[in-house]
Amino acid sequence: MAKILKQRFWEIDFLRGLAIIMMIIFHFFYDLNYFGVQGINFGSGFWWVFARVIVTIFVLLVGISLTISHSRAKKRKTGWKLFKKYLLRGLKIFGWGLIITLITWLFLKRGFIIFGILHFIGVSIILAYPFLKLKFWNVLLGIIFILIGIYMENLTFNSYWLVWAGLKPYYLYTVDYVPIFPWFGVILFGLFLGTLLYPNGKRRLKISNLSNFSFIRLFCFLGRNSLLIYLIHQPILVIFLYLFVL
Repeated sequence: MAKILKQRFWEIDFLRGLAIIMMIIFHFFYDLNYFGVQGINFGSGFWWVFARVIVTIFVLLVGISLTISHSRAKKRKTGWKLFKKYLLRGLKIFGWGLIITLITWLFLKRGFIIFGILHFIGVSIILAYPFLKLKFWNVLLGIIFILIGIYMENLTFNSYWLVWAGLKPYYLYTVDYVPIFPWFGVILFGLFLGTLLYPNGKRRLKISNLSNFSFIRLFCFLGRNSLLIYLIHQPILVIFLYLFVL
């Protein structure tokens, strides 16, 4: 276990842990609004920006982590075996996304998650594989993806089949929506930052190790267990609200 932890960068775990805390705060207030405890506008203003900051942190870190993982894995695997690693990882996370779709459909009906953050990350891990070799070109490609996504934001269709890409029907309502356009552009920015800051899987900049501080260590722990926390935090929040608020 000690060897595995040494291979991790505490600052990445810390930022992911910070995003987890932000996500829990956001979902707590979202649940208050959903259950009618407090009216909050999530369509604009502070909470609209707050939600997108959270997603941006998560998605950037996915891209950065992919470059680190790829730099280390390609020393042991090549070709199909290397791609298989990311294919299976992506399918696993996408599978969890499908489970979230089923659960939200059963309990929410209206607003259930069609293509949320887990669906997006799962697909992106697979799609990002050929982009890992492009290095600094990913900045230009990332800008293109984001601009296309902004353009598509104003388009509507009479079908759900391309919701994953960002082409949505006018009446779409879902509580979590992270389409390929524009968000894969943020993945590509993450690939660029990973190449810049962690070449060959090693930290380029020298920074002090702050992971021994209890505050930092807690955030790093949350960051290392972000998938599990994502899966269980909403049921815990709902139970808390039913016991103490509703």
